[in-house]
Amino acid sequence: MKQNIGKWLSILLPILLGLALVIYTYNKFTPEQLEEIKLQFKNADYFYIFISLLISALALWSRGYRWKYSLAHLGYHPKISTNVMAVCIGYFINMSIPRSGEVSRALILKKYEDVPFDKAFGTIIAERVVDTFFLFSFIALAFFLEFNVLKAFVLDKIPFEKLIFITGVGTFALIALILLFRYSNFKIILSIKQKISGLVEGVSSIWKMEKKWAFLFHSLLIWASYFFMFYITIFALPETSNLNLSTVVISFIVGGIAITLTNSGFGAYPFLMAEILLLYNVPETAGTAFGWLVWTSQTLMVVILGTLSFLLLPILHKNK
Repeated sequence: MKQNIGKWLSILLPILLGLALVIYTYNKFTPEQLEEIKLQFKNADYFYIFISLLISALALWSRGYRWKYSLAHLGYHPKISTNVMAVCIGYFINMSIPRSGEVSRALILKKYEDVPFDKAFGTIIAERVVDTFFLFSFIALAFFLEFNVLKAFVLDKIPFEKLIFITGVGTFALIALILLFRYSNFKIILSIKQKISGLVEGVSSIWKMEKKWAFLFHSLLIWASYFFMFYITIFALPETSNLNLSTVVISFIVGGIAITLTNSGFGAYPFLMAEILLLYNVPETAGTAFGWLVWTSQTLMVVILGTLSFLLLPILHKNK
């Protein structure tokens, strides 16, 4: 019973938060401002949105292709098409339960390509390690380019005292978990350790794989695609078309964090995008329209590709 409640809360709470942000954003605009947003949607140059979707699709393909290197190191050679469709489905599922897409990717490879779940999941964790490095690299670049603006934005949303408290609690909890894992002999802990042994093999594969440079090249391609996918969309609206590079980098990071911490950015992405662009004198109506343009187009693509992948996988693997 408790597990079911926790499962439903993990699904509903992020959605409710997104809905609350949508309602809050909607209510703070006057009817005239809402008409202005509608007009911006109507007059947007969707050619740039289309180009951004092509770049985003390239990132999805590259992520699926990159996966083959870490799996090959472990002795598994699934079809590239299966990898790519598993990635698309993973992104689709993440829209309902955050981070559940990684589990679904490993389950798909287990079902259709006979790759053990813990090994496949370990390679996905390895990918996340690399992706986290690139994300923090962008964050570092953003801080370097315009530290004062980003600092003011973060402290405006999260008071410094609360930020220190959250950091302290998080650090204490992490240390407690490490000590518990290291010294506890509880049955559940020992079971987790056994599972992690398979994960460790997958994670270590990134450093030992024969084609690690090809893996890193695709990692760079993925994140370059993410950035240029976002960058090209600024030309869809006149109010955002003249943003400089540092503003684009900071906006890209804020959007990425919104997607990471919520159900694919539902509600949070347009809200935070408008807030960060407002610091650079982009009208809130234009910032909101821009955020919804980016989020809606990318989400629609994920829904379409994820649904097609769900339908095609059983057809392409009739014997499984």
